[in-house]
Amino acid sequence: MYTTKTTRTVRTFYSDGRGPPKVETKTFTYGGDGGSSVNGGINIQGGGGRFRIRMGGGGEDGGDQPSYSAPAFSQRPQVIGRPSRKDKKDPFSGVINQSYDEIKKRCQEEGCLFEDPEFDAEDSSIFFSRAPPRPFEWKRPHEICDNPVFIADGASRFDVQQGELGDCWLLAAIASLTVNQRLFAKVVPPDQSFEDGYCGMFRFHFWRQGEWVEVVVDDRLPTYYGQLTFMHSVDKNEFWSALLEKAYAKLEGSYESLKGGSTCEAMVDFTGGVSEFFDLRKAPPNLFSIMLKASQRGSLMGCSIDADPNQLEARLANGLVMGHAYSITSVILMDIETPTMSGKIPMVRIRNPWGNEAEWKGRWSDQSREWSLIPDSQKDSIGLTFDDDGEFWMSFDDFSKNFEKLEICNLGPDSLEEDELDGKKRWEGHTENGEWIPRVNAGGCRNYLDTFWTNPQYRVTLTDPDDDDDDDLCTILVGVLQKDRRKKRKEGLDMLTIGYVIYKIPEGSGAGPLPLDFFKYNASCAKSNNFINMREVCTRHKLPSGQYCIIPSTFQPHQQGNFLLRLYTEQRAHSHEMDEETGIIEDQHQDCLRPVLVPTVASAPPPAGRQDVPKIPGAREIPPPTEEEQEQEQALKASFRRVAGEDMEIDAYELRDILNAVFTREFAFDGFSIDVCRSMVAMHDGDLSGKLGFDEFKVLWADLRRWKGVFKEYDRDKSGNLSSYELRSALHASGFRLSNRTFSALVMRYSSKDGNVEFGDFILCAIRMKTMLASFKNIDVENSGHAAFDLDSFIQTVMYS
Repeated sequence: MYTTKTTRTVRTFYSDGRGPPKVETKTFTYGGDGGSSVNGGINIQGGGGRFRIRMGGGGEDGGDQPSYSAPAFSQRPQVIGRPSRKDKKDPFSGVINQSYDEIKKRCQEEGCLFEDPEFDAEDSSIFFSRAPPRPFEWKRPHEICDNPVFIADGASRFDVQQGELGDCWLLAAIASLTVNQRLFAKVVPPDQSFEDGYCGMFRFHFWRQGEWVEVVVDDRLPTYYGQLTFMHSVDKNEFWSALLEKAYAKLEGSYESLKGGSTCEAMVDFTGGVSEFFDLRKAPPNLFSIMLKASQRGSLMGCSIDADPNQLEARLANGLVMGHAYSITSVILMDIETPTMSGKIPMVRIRNPWGNEAEWKGRWSDQSREWSLIPDSQKDSIGLTFDDDGEFWMSFDDFSKNFEKLEICNLGPDSLEEDELDGKKRWEGHTENGEWIPRVNAGGCRNYLDTFWTNPQYRVTLTDPDDDDDDDLCTILVGVLQKDRRKKRKEGLDMLTIGYVIYKIPEGSGAGPLPLDFFKYNASCAKSNNFINMREVCTRHKLPSGQYCIIPSTFQPHQQGNFLLRLYTEQRAHSHEMDEETGIIEDQHQDCLRPVLVPTVASAPPPAGRQDVPKIPGAREIPPPTEEEQEQEQALKASFRRVAGEDMEIDAYELRDILNAVFTREFAFDGFSIDVCRSMVAMHDGDLSGKLGFDEFKVLWADLRRWKGVFKEYDRDKSGNLSSYELRSALHASGFRLSNRTFSALVMRYSSKDGNVEFGDFILCAIRMKTMLASFKNIDVENSGHAAFDLDSFIQTVMYS
C-alpha cells in the first residue's frame, strides 16, 4: 500500500460567469497517516453544514463544522440578500457536507458504529424504479467473513469482479485506476482498516463537476445468502472495491443509477481529467501515437464493441463481448525477434472486468504461437501471464479491426506529480460554469438559428502555438460536461443531448455576446464531433492563434441543465464568458459600449437620483411621426388639457385613461394597468407629487413611441407578444445594454411561463429599467459602477418605480 504523504501545489483558472477569470492556488496533500486535504480555497476533507449520526433506532444532530468551502458558480443570477432554492435543491448537499473527522470522533466517543443517514441501508438505495428482485440483506464485512481487510497485499486490476449490477463501465475504469497507484491512493485513501480506529465508516474522494469532494459511507453492504451482490474482490475478505462502488452509488443516488454508462465518465470522476472519444472505424492515422503518449502520461483508457440490439452482451467467436466495457492497461512497442528479422510491434494490453476466461482468442492471445517470437526478458518486463484472469494482449492492428470505440481520459493539470512529469508538460486548464435556462438562454443547436445565439457564449484567446507544431497551430481540448443528470434519474431525467460550436471572433468585436446577424452570415470553424446524450462531449482541435467564441448547447431548445465547460491547451490561454455591462448607450451605431451619465440635478429631491425630466439617450433615432401619430398627438394634447384642468397635471389614473384610449385601438391587449401607469408617473416624478406635467408627458410619449415601434418590429408574427428570447434584442434596440445576469432576472420577472412577453409587460420593463438606471447614474456621479444609498433613499428608489 502507498502510505507516503505527497503534496503538490496547482494553479488553476476558473470563472463564475461574473467577470474576468480568477486564479486559484491549491495545495493538495494525500496519503500518509494524516489523511487527505487541500489548502488554498478547498478542503478535500469535506464537512461543513450539519451531520447526523444514527445509532440503531435513534439519531442525533451534530453541530456546524464548516471545514469544506468551495466557490459556488452558476450562470443563473441570485438576488443579493434573498434565500435561494438552488442550495436547498442541490442533490449533493447532504453528501458533501458530512465531515469524516467529526463523525469518526463522535462514533468513538459514543462507542458505536456509523450508520449513514444520507444513504440508508434500505431498498431505495439500491433501486429507484422498481422493487428489488429478491430480498437483500445489508451486512458489515465482519458479518460476511472472519478477517475482513480493506486492501489485501496492494490493490491491482485483478482484484475487481463484476456483480449483478450492469456497471461494467465502472469496473473497467477502476481496473485502469489501479494501474496508477498514486491516482488510486488519491481516490481510495489506503490509511483505512477494520482494526485501528474502526468505526464502521470509510471515505473516498471523487472529482465532481470541477471540485474534489470526499464521500463517506458506512460499511453495510447488500448481500444475498451471505454473499456480496454487486462489485467485489477476488479475495473474499477484501472490501475496498465493494465500498468504493457503494460510495460512487451514494454520489449518484443509488446502485441502480450506475446501470449503463461510459467508461470515461468514471475515469473523469477518478482523475478530474478530460475524456476523448474515438471511433476506431474512422480512426486518425496517428492513433497509436496518441494512445502510446496517453499511456506514458498515465491517462486512463477504455474500449468497447457496439452492442447487438437483439442480445445483451453477445459473445463473438473471437472471444470478445459486444456492448461490454473493457479497460486498456498498457500500450507499448514490443520487441520481436526471429531468425531473419528483429524490430518492434505496436501492442495493446486489455482487460475484461469479468476477470475470467472470456478473453481474445486471436493472434497474441494466451498461449498463442506468436509469443515464441518474444524474448524472455521482454515477457518478464511486461509481466506476461496466461491465466484465465480476463487480461490479454492484442496487436494494435487487431485491436483497431475488432474494437469499435476508444475512450481516453487525459489527466488534468492537478493529476500529475512533479516527479511524474519526467520532461512532459501538463495541460493548461480553464473552467467555466454555466446553465441553460429555458426562456433565457436555452437556445438549442445551430438548427434553431433564431434562438441559437442566446446560448451562453465564451471567449477563449489562444496566444501561442504548440512548441512542436510546424503549422503554428494551437491544440485545444474542449469538453462540455452536463451536471447531476445521472443522480436525477430517479426524478425521471436522463442525459441531455449536448455539443458545442466554435466561431472565430472578428477583430474589433465588442465584449458582449455575438448577435443573431453574426450567425446568419458566418460559418463555424470547429465543433464537437456530434451532439450526443453522454455526460461529457470532448473533442481535440488545432486552431490558429486568435480569439474564438465557444457556444455549448443542447440539441433541442428550451431544455434546462447545468454544465461545466473545460478547456485544455498546451500553451497559456485566456477564457471568460462573453457579457456586457448593464447600462444605456448613446448611439447604437457606435462600436463601443458607453454607459451614459444622466446629468445630476442640483438638490434633487428623493427618491435618490430621480430627475424631474430624465432624458434617456435612445439607441435609435425616433423616426418622424407618421400622419396617424401626428393625429394621435393632437388628440392626446387635447385630451391632456381636458383631463388635467387648470394645474395642467395628471395622476396615474388619468394617465391610464388617456393612454388606453389610444393604445387599445392599436394593440390587442386590455390596456395599461394602474400599476404600469404608476411606474410611468414615477419615472418622471422626482418630488413625489404623484403627478405629471405636460412637459414630462411629452417625454413619456416620445419614449412610448420608441418602445412601441421596437415592439412591433420584433413581434414578427403579429401575435401581440414577444418571445422571451427576443426580449434582449428588443431592449437592445431600445437603448439598453444588459448583463447576462440582469437579463435572466428580467425574463423571470416579465415573461409568462410559456416564454411570452406581452406589450404591457414590455413597456413596464423598459420604464423600470430607465427609472432605475437614471436613479443609479445620478448617485454614481463618477461612473464607478457603485452607488451609495441610505436605507430610506434605497427603499424609495426601489419601491417608487
